[in-house]
Amino acid sequence: MKFGVVIFPGSNCDEDIIHVLENVMGQQVVRLWHKDHDLQGAEFIVLPGGFSFGDYLRSGAIARFSPIMQEVIQFAAKGGKVLGICNGFQILTEAGLLPGALLHNKNRKFICRNIHMKAQTNNSLVTQFIDQQRALKIPLAHGEGNYFADADVLKALNDNDQVLFRYCDEFGNVTDESNPNGSIENIAGVTNANRNVFGFMPHPERASESLVGNEDGLAIFESILSLAKA
Repeated sequence: MKFGVVIFPGSNCDEDIIHVLENVMGQQVVRLWHKDHDLQGAEFIVLPGGFSFGDYLRSGAIARFSPIMQEVIQFAAKGGKVLGICNGFQILTEAGLLPGALLHNKNRKFICRNIHMKAQTNNSLVTQFIDQQRALKIPLAHGEGNYFADADVLKALNDNDQVLFRYCDEFGNVTDESNPNGSIENIAGVTNANRNVFGFMPHPERASESLVGNEDGLAIFESILSLAKA
């Protein structure tokens, strides 16, 4: 499968995701600069983590107006697959491609550590082969990862099975103590109603090789690549 990784000024996880897709998963990857208007035939678009320009206003608030986002929005409207990780998730919510918003962490501090999360559904491309009882250990690094949605949106997310992941402890228990940033209902990631746009705050690309001592993130990429085998 051909992946397109969008690079914004300030992106700092672009090479991480490119490495995993190319060298670990053996896929073709093209780099898409934020001022481009050409997706170069990519079949799956990834918005990586980092600190996109303009984040001092609100994370993703300016990046969502980058020229490439016009193409990403049109691509998604036609059913194209789009994934946002961390800052990419923030950009997707700002662009209206995913419901909800990412607020400042409840403790108002930047968080950088391993957390646990578990899949809440198998009815999505990114979670379809993940055991819902398995607690994945995945790195987290953000200052604005506190997921919020109003009561109506939250009800729709739950009713439509759109919650991808929830923060949990190492045993898979979803508790207040296992919520690192104050996200409503421990939500770590969601998909849109059409199930072709995905976003979550943790970084699976930082946990996908034995070299770094953690391969839990591979479960997500292996689920995605089932699309290429279909």
